Amino acid sequence: MAAIKVHGYHASMATVMVLCCLNEKEVEYELVLVDLPTGAHKKPEYLALNPFGVVPTIQDGDLTLYESRAIIRYLAKKFQGQGTNFLGSTLSEEALVYQWCEVEGQSFNPPALSIVSQIVFVSMRGGSTDEAAVEMNVEKLEKVLDIYEERLSKSKYLAGDFFSLADLQHLPCTHYLVNACGKGDLISSRKHVNAWWEDISSRPTWKINFT
Repeated sequence: MAAIKVHGYHASMATVMVLCCLNEKEVEYELVLVDLPTGAHKKPEYLALNPFGVVPTIQDGDLTLYESRAIIRYLAKKFQGQGTNFLGSTLSEEALVYQWCEVEGQSFNPPALSIVSQIVFVSMRGGSTDEAAVEMNVEKLEKVLDIYEERLSKSKYLAGDFFSLADLQHLPCTHYLVNACGKGDLISSRKHVNAWWEDISSRPTWKINFT
């Protein structure tokens, strides 16, 4: 079986999340560099794979797939019998995994990404951080994390007592919040959220990307 090709960029958090998933599943892959700083993701060769011009995109045999959350869900299902079991062992557990995946996408990521964008990406482009927007989204994220604190007081991980896709999806944006935005207090001020973050962010398959 040919190795899965991952078209991505090593500094792209979405790419790193997919690589983490592949390593957790013990799946062979080839990273094909898409050099974002030179605009390779907007050139015809890459747009033929992903018309939206973002990374990553994978090729697995005849399948070309983009959007990192869709990719990791595909990998979790295809390789369900090897490596880390991201989906649980029952239908109910799988349903909870998908529920918390949706929570990440709909409730956690919008304010978290807005904070990261304002503090990191706007300044990288030479703009000025909108402090009012940051404050508004910090307030939104605090309310979400209060719910997480309650949930994580009852289970080790979001979907239960196993590391799942839902936890994996939180790694990229939370990494930026803690390590690039000076917003680590959002995590560390909540006992159970902090224990969860210390656990998932210390997984070797994640840490290897930053050594």
